[in-house]
Amino acid sequence: MPVTPTRFPVPGLAYGGDYNPEQWPEEVWAEDVALMREAGVTMVSVGIFSWALLEPAPGVHDFGWLDRLLDLLHQHGVAVDLGTPTVVPPAWFYQRHPEALPVTRDGQRLAFGGRGAICHSSPAYREAATGIAARLAERYGRHPALALWHVHNEYGAPVSACYCEVSAADFRRWLRERYRTLDALNEAWGTAFWGQRYGEWEQIQPPRRTPTTGNPGQALDYARFSSDAMLGNFTAERDVLHRLSPGVPVTTNFMTALSQCQSVDYWAWGREVDLVSNDHYLVAEAERTHVNLAMSADLSRSVAGGAPWLLLEHSTGAVNWQPRNLAKRPGELGRNSLAHVARGSEGAMFFQWRASRFGAEKFHSSMLPHAGTDSRIWREVVQLGADLGRLAEVNGSRVRADAAVLWDWQSWWAQDLEWRPTEDHRADERADAFYEALYDRHLTVDFARPGAPLDAYPLVVVPALYLAEAETGEHLRRYVEQGGVLVVSYFSGIVDGTDTVHPGPHPGALRDVLGLTVEEFLPLRAGQRVALTAATGGAAGVSGDVWSEAVVPRGAETVWHYAEGPAAGGPAITRHRLGAGSAWYVSTRLAPADLDQVLARACRDAGIRDRDQLPRDVEVVHREGERDSYLFAVNHTAAEARVPLERPGTELLTGEPAAGQLRVPAGGVRVVRLPR
Repeated sequence: MPVTPTRFPVPGLAYGGDYNPEQWPEEVWAEDVALMREAGVTMVSVGIFSWALLEPAPGVHDFGWLDRLLDLLHQHGVAVDLGTPTVVPPAWFYQRHPEALPVTRDGQRLAFGGRGAICHSSPAYREAATGIAARLAERYGRHPALALWHVHNEYGAPVSACYCEVSAADFRRWLRERYRTLDALNEAWGTAFWGQRYGEWEQIQPPRRTPTTGNPGQALDYARFSSDAMLGNFTAERDVLHRLSPGVPVTTNFMTALSQCQSVDYWAWGREVDLVSNDHYLVAEAERTHVNLAMSADLSRSVAGGAPWLLLEHSTGAVNWQPRNLAKRPGELGRNSLAHVARGSEGAMFFQWRASRFGAEKFHSSMLPHAGTDSRIWREVVQLGADLGRLAEVNGSRVRADAAVLWDWQSWWAQDLEWRPTEDHRADERADAFYEALYDRHLTVDFARPGAPLDAYPLVVVPALYLAEAETGEHLRRYVEQGGVLVVSYFSGIVDGTDTVHPGPHPGALRDVLGLTVEEFLPLRAGQRVALTAATGGAAGVSGDVWSEAVVPRGAETVWHYAEGPAAGGPAITRHRLGAGSAWYVSTRLAPADLDQVLARACRDAGIRDRDQLPRDVEVVHREGERDSYLFAVNHTAAEARVPLERPGTELLTGEPAAGQLRVPAGGVRVVRLPR
């Protein structure tokens, strides 16, 4: 089990990046640490890709260079996040164990030469990974520079699932533990359909390529198994580190942004790390990249249960792996970093410290760029270090949220299986859309897993919960009866945890709380839009696309109905008064402005006041400490913004008093300490 850190890995806020000195002559190291001090670096991540150097041959170890490096960093006051280099086993390992290379669903075995080419069911891999982790812990577990252990790197990228025979056997073991009997498995998977019933455990294989779509229950369980297989390797290394290096927290870097990693159930993983850490990279071509950044930060904080978490990687400028790698504009480096801190990160770390001259990521930006210290990026890096130093006191404070979004990775996996009503509906797209709508209403969001306590939130949004157990529906019904306000999007509550449709009409688990049934899904043609009209008869100017439904109210009132399309005349958006609260249902995909109309009314139900005095793309987030609270104002616009203050305080980045209205420069950030 994870340990609770008695302290955050470094005082104040962590600042630094991945440091890969093995790419450079050793005489460069002294220059590096001198520049780190100039930039205000407090911690670097070391050794993440160094297995081949640390163990150049089986059982032969070379720690001399790492000894010298950790001693040098410690002498200069730089703490170390020490990696177990298990994301890239050495070439000799694969020469000995070619079976540890993963196999694709189509039966192709991937080759050594990239990173993350691992069958996570391989016993040889686990033995070797825990072995190198143990050697590192024995040698450095009490080194004064060591602040944090960093296991592996970005589990699930680029390979999460393997379909080899070793994985098949491991899958069968996992299924035996889950279902105990073949009868239970056959019932869960619905194998009576298409004559797929299994009579022996050995007949079960991974969901490899089949002539047509395969069994969805099998595919869903394989996604669960694959996440668990990776998690098993993480916990095996973590337990070695806990035993040999007690008291030092252990993490692995998540990728919570829905655009970056789908294959990991971060709700399960968040319980197993000592400190949640996250990597976030902007989708550079997106119009409002800061919204996705905020969403990823809120997800990371939520996976951590609201506890301190750490941004372990992001970029100073462009990345090198997107189709078009747009560079960040002046000031964006610091603004992005402080936006993460606003939403709970205890610092800002980057990939990487010094730009590589060779290898696959040589065009990836860095803290020390190819342009050197006489460059805009370097000057902004130094400025950010100074700013984080001024904000050290926010360490340990907690973010105050206004609303919750119910989200579940396993439901996302289930919805993305084959043969759904339309390929145009995506769970992640709806989650993005609802989050952006809440962001534009200047609401800070916590994410919650199904079944989590919701009493603290006056408003809960369910953008895409296709898979929902009956207990989830009961939980949401009690939330609404006790005064909560719920907003649910279409195609939610449809199936249980085995991807089996709930008995009775749709929306299954959510029928009672929503006060309606759905007779039929009525997806729309590509590009088709259908107009909606307010139930009072006035034109609402609202329309939907992608999806519509034949909705039958069973206690809910119709707020908007379909004016055209296959559901013409029927309810489109409903409101169900239940106990002291209300539940809204949106049965079509609304454009942003139209979705805002619904959320505006739901917010009024919830007693959440409009914050229309705040400009668009100026985010205001509160962190609450034991004595003081901190207002972060992040201005993503090209004009100065003014943010009202409830009481006077001190702006920490400038040291100036702040009262009345806080002026936030174009593209700038201001942080005000407000005595409680």
